[in-house]
Amino acid sequence: MSRFSIVVALASLASLAACAVGPDYKAPEGPAASTYTEKPQPERTESAPVQGGDEQRFDLGAKISADWWTVFGSPELDALVRAAISGQPTLAAAQAALRQAEENVNAQYAVLYPSVDASLSAKRQRISGASFGNPSAPSTTFNLYNASVNVSYAIDVAGGARRELEALRAGVDFQRLQVEATYLSLTANVATTAFREASLREQIRATREISEAQDSQLRLAEQQFKLGAISGSDLLGQRAQAAQTRATLPPLEKALAQTRNQLAVLIGKLPADAKLPELDFSNFRLPKDLPLSVPSELLKQRPDVQQAEAIMRQTNARIGVAEALMFPQLTLSGSYGSLATRTGNLLDPGTQIWNIGANLLQPIFHAGQLRAQKRGAEAAYEQAFAQYRQTVLTAFQDVADVLDALEHDARTLKAQAEAEAASRESLEVTRQQLKFGAASYVALFNAQRQYSLAKAALVQAQAARYADTAALFQALGGGWWNREPAGSAQAKRTD
Repeated sequence: MSRFSIVVALASLASLAACAVGPDYKAPEGPAASTYTEKPQPERTESAPVQGGDEQRFDLGAKISADWWTVFGSPELDALVRAAISGQPTLAAAQAALRQAEENVNAQYAVLYPSVDASLSAKRQRISGASFGNPSAPSTTFNLYNASVNVSYAIDVAGGARRELEALRAGVDFQRLQVEATYLSLTANVATTAFREASLREQIRATREISEAQDSQLRLAEQQFKLGAISGSDLLGQRAQAAQTRATLPPLEKALAQTRNQLAVLIGKLPADAKLPELDFSNFRLPKDLPLSVPSELLKQRPDVQQAEAIMRQTNARIGVAEALMFPQLTLSGSYGSLATRTGNLLDPGTQIWNIGANLLQPIFHAGQLRAQKRGAEAAYEQAFAQYRQTVLTAFQDVADVLDALEHDARTLKAQAEAEAASRESLEVTRQQLKFGAASYVALFNAQRQYSLAKAALVQAQAARYADTAALFQALGGGWWNREPAGSAQAKRTD
């Protein structure tokens, strides 16, 4: 072959190796929605004259702080969240998975370069004349030593290795986003669990106050019964009412203990060692200004949506990997070394050995296996695209649900505050009327029951306002893009 032919062949090979078969990834277009909810969202919520009843205003396009939980103004909550970030095993596991994905990319880079290995071997060998067609020749036993350097280079002709590298990079992005998703879920769970503890503690406090008032009323009823001022049925009714109220305490105390156990695990501590603070609504401040991202930015902010797109990039690259298997595979190899019967002679003239070669493999017939693999990779991409669309729909639903909850739960709290105030006033009036014989014990029982139900509903409505606010930050992505990414640094190329 002439020098010109060799140059043309090498140029053609380099040009082919610079390309990668398979489709190049194109990001899908986002939805053209301009709002989250079916009806226009009000600029502000209702307010109520109780703890957690502040009016909240939506600030469209405002920056979301990465430390969003600090808007509740609670040092106790801030300490709990930071303890969870530093000590929760789930977050540590996600960070380790990210490092593993980065090292897989580093390992894949090596496929694009020649591999060089040094080898040293020694063996004792016996040969007979039969090996050379002369069985009568005497057998010979000798030692054989070999020292060599071997070079092998699998040229990425069709770009399959580069497509695999592209897929692994998408896997790194997925794991990095998994760290952020775990971070967001963990911080949101700590906040909502803290709010649930405050709610349960307030319910227990209110129930005990009601129980103490009923016990006082029961002692008065027992005195009146001894004097013949009330019937036995009225006394039994008051006892039953007081007992029913006391019976609601153990389930609430059980729920409180389990909530604190959950909070301990969330911060990475054993329940017995957590030393958690006692939280109530006085520990928190309901933020008045709430950031609201424009819909066009939501897909960039949600880790789950970004993860779904990373899977699309990965499956798209794997189509190229499958298609590259149909193209020729070229491997260059060579070695240089020395072969001698004594170690001292390995460097002597005449002991040098070398070889150079090339291997070209072109698949011809595999009974449809390679095309089936490509069709399977294309189907995997279609599945990833459908899952991406579903994730986008879920993301918009989450925000819409939270916005509706913020609006309706604010109105609910206002109504519950009015109901609690009315039932409390009714109970006080009924008690005063009972003293003068203007009301019956049946009326008192009804008033006590209504007040107990109204008080419990009010506390639950207060907790809902705090939980809704935390859910909004979570639905909008939690501001992770406004801080340094969690986990290890970007994967770097290594030789």
